[in-house]
Amino acid sequence: MKIDKNLADYLIVGGGIVGLTIARQLRISKGKNANIVVLEKESAIGMHSSGRNSGVMHSGIYYPAQSLKAKVCGAGAREMVAWCKERDLPVLPLGKVLVPVREEDGPQIDLLLNRAQQNGVEASKIDAKQLSELEPEARSATGEAIWVPSTSVIDPKAVIKTLVSELESENINILTDAPFLSVDRENQEVSTPKGSIGYRHLINCAGLHADTVAHAFGAGRQYTLLPFKGLYWKLDEKSGIGIRHLIYPVPDLRVPFLGVHTTTSTDGAVYLGPTAVPAWGRENYRGLDGVQFRETGKILYHLSCQYIENKQGFRLLAYQEGRRYCKRWFAEAAQGILPRLKARHLLPCDKVGIRAQMLDTSKGELVTDFLIERGEQETHILNAISPAFTSAFPFARYLVDNYING
Repeated sequence: MKIDKNLADYLIVGGGIVGLTIARQLRISKGKNANIVVLEKESAIGMHSSGRNSGVMHSGIYYPAQSLKAKVCGAGAREMVAWCKERDLPVLPLGKVLVPVREEDGPQIDLLLNRAQQNGVEASKIDAKQLSELEPEARSATGEAIWVPSTSVIDPKAVIKTLVSELESENINILTDAPFLSVDRENQEVSTPKGSIGYRHLINCAGLHADTVAHAFGAGRQYTLLPFKGLYWKLDEKSGIGIRHLIYPVPDLRVPFLGVHTTTSTDGAVYLGPTAVPAWGRENYRGLDGVQFRETGKILYHLSCQYIENKQGFRLLAYQEGRRYCKRWFAEAAQGILPRLKARHLLPCDKVGIRAQMLDTSKGELVTDFLIERGEQETHILNAISPAFTSAFPFARYLVDNYING
């Protein structure tokens, strides 16, 4: 199909949850006459981060109050759950316990409870007896834990499928097999295999490729993707280990990731993970798939720099996560929250995702908050990492109100 060059008032690059919810918000904000087009490089929507999401609706307890994540996460979870219920999509209202796996993690409980209060998250400190009643399999190194009753799990693929159907019914054009190839900035025209398409305003929601798209516009030059792979194991139903809620470790704030935890999907299956091991390509889900020599060399270079400079506890992160490639050491990490777990209780599964983590090369640090950069006729969402799925609806409003309407 040849694309009409004058088709798009708003051209969205990337059909993940962020791109789709921004398209939805643009229709609400700009009205039915606005021409909105979404370009998706794959043959179907949701083949990468959004479709591989855990489905956990994060509460917002982890994030500093001044961060954008904190401002949109809690509201996002409530809106997404309500949206799913209105459409009879699966919602599993499990609640979550956070347990310290080391005695020195104890002080983090009070820090997280303070953040919960600042961010409007319902959370409370519980003792060993209360933890045993809520989650008998869980272990706390200090005898205390945090209970977050509002945390739910949804089915991300069902959300994506329903959202796409609703957007198409609103005459939003979602083009698959249409990757971004190049841009003519002077004529405001993007090239795709299906032809060229003009735009009045472009929104870059390309996720794992957001930096590449931004660089084509001369934007975000100091940022580059450093992908991390999230591998999971499935809990054997015959293990005798019954999980009632989501169980997370109190995060080790010396490193930027949450650690191995449990995730119960809407079909009842229990998974443990994810890891945060380096991926050797933007779409390196298995083996050598998605590995390109030049890109892998660039990733290795940046990983080496991070290791040498050791910012954000990178050496500790490398040590912890590198070991978790091995089932034995993965099981050891999981035993921090589930002491009865054995390696034999972990079954292989195909659940895997890649975190589209941006690295600020000027600072030598991983970007921890959502990151947006505005150009003359374009907006680049450069770091839409977790909890982007949870936060999608209010994040879309924030972006349209502050970067496109502003």
